[in-house]
Amino acid sequence: MAFKVAIRRHGDPVEVEIGQTILEAALAAGVPYPHGCRSGNCGACKSRLHAGEVEMAPYSEFALTPAEAGEGLVLACRAVPWSDAEIEWLDPNETVVHPLRFMTCRVVAIEDMTHDIKRIRLGIVSGGPFAFSAGQYAALTFEGQKPRDYSMANRPDQPELEFHIRRTGTGGASHFVAERLKTGDLVRVEGPYGSSHLRANHAGPIVAIAGGSGLAPMKSIVEEALALGRGQPVALYFGARAERDLYLEDHFARLAALHANFRFVPVLSEPRGPTSRRTGFVHEAVAADYADFDGMKAYIAGPPPMVEAAARLLQERGMRHQDIHADAFYTEAEKTSLAGASGGVP
Repeated sequence: MAFKVAIRRHGDPVEVEIGQTILEAALAAGVPYPHGCRSGNCGACKSRLHAGEVEMAPYSEFALTPAEAGEGLVLACRAVPWSDAEIEWLDPNETVVHPLRFMTCRVVAIEDMTHDIKRIRLGIVSGGPFAFSAGQYAALTFEGQKPRDYSMANRPDQPELEFHIRRTGTGGASHFVAERLKTGDLVRVEGPYGSSHLRANHAGPIVAIAGGSGLAPMKSIVEEALALGRGQPVALYFGARAERDLYLEDHFARLAALHANFRFVPVLSEPRGPTSRRTGFVHEAVAADYADFDGMKAYIAGPPPMVEAAARLLQERGMRHQDIHADAFYTEAEKTSLAGASGGVP
């Protein structure tokens, strides 16, 4: 048995099987539905339910506040229909929809950035061109591995795709990249996905907050914002545990030398000795530097606890929810755990 869900701004209704989420069915049907974490924690797939009944699997109140739920908003990645329904994703003026591409790419370079992060560069062999907005991500499939999501670190106008991949365990895609990936290997790339992208029409100040390999989408966002030449203040705060977890400092120092409106602030949470750097949690450094976030937009990416703490701080300081664009980086183990908590709903 399946229910029919009409998606405004899309053609034919999508059939959603019992127990399936609206987002899962929409993506399987080729609908370019805005989404991010797929686990109820980022709010990228926030939508208005115009008709029908849905059951919501567990989700974060950062992604969907009680007030928003009371107004009839839902998260498509958590919404399981119990009748035919009609739904519409939000922010039609801000959400960009690029053509979904299924590409074959070739590894042209592999670099060690830290003890557990590699930077890989991919050249497109077939399936392009690949249009995306700074801050978006793609699903990468390496030989013999399941698809995994990684953010583009390059600007959209650059021909090679850049990804920062942190080793998160002793198996899976990140282990494969760390131990076996070679230049010349082919990689399947599907995308782009995600709605935590640079809002190019925003002319106000930007604060970007990155943790770990969350620096990848923030690098893309910052570089694109500077390339647009609007001249607004742009600050990038990079949180890492210790010195060995910092990378691309020279790159951002060069950007700061070229752009007087750009600041790069590394912050260490667990330095292994005396340091001249700022210490503590990265969101605390942001709080210390800003008394007012009026007119600003924030972009955040990295481990879920950091993303949630930073977003909470910004909202407490008066930043509007719609001006916070967050992308929490979940490991595969964390995604599995979240799916289990929802009673089997992916």
